[in-house]
Amino acid sequence: MALKASALKVGDTHKERVCENLSRTQIVQYAGASGDYNPLHSDEVYTTQVAGYPSVFAHGMLTMGLTSKMLTNYVGAGRLKKFGVRFTNQVWPGDTLDAIATVEAVRDEDGGKVVDLKLSTVNQDGKEVVSGSATARVDA
Repeated sequence: MALKASALKVGDTHKERVCENLSRTQIVQYAGASGDYNPLHSDEVYTTQVAGYPSVFAHGMLTMGLTSKMLTNYVGAGRLKKFGVRFTNQVWPGDTLDAIATVEAVRDEDGGKVVDLKLSTVNQDGKEVVSGSATARVDA
């Protein structure tokens, strides 16, 4: 069922667990799907001994994609007008991620109603890994 502007108010939130215990396999699968084979995401020796990180980590765009899963589940397919994020921290194998959308405004635009959302995805420790915003069409 589509979101209705009349049922939304500033401050409303929607939270969804988008990943539980992210696996190295999921990270490598994303590399294959995206074509991004940067060794920071798949080569433990390179990542730890050359680059100096504690482990391989997820692609930023994988984290954005997981965040968008929550977003489209909330607003509906084909309703996004704008979506952007900032990557704020790495996502490591084993992380569990919760994505949260907070209503910032419900307004008129182009003869219809839209909702402006603040987005945040956090790991199991409550550390934000993605921040962002989105605008989506909603029913009156």
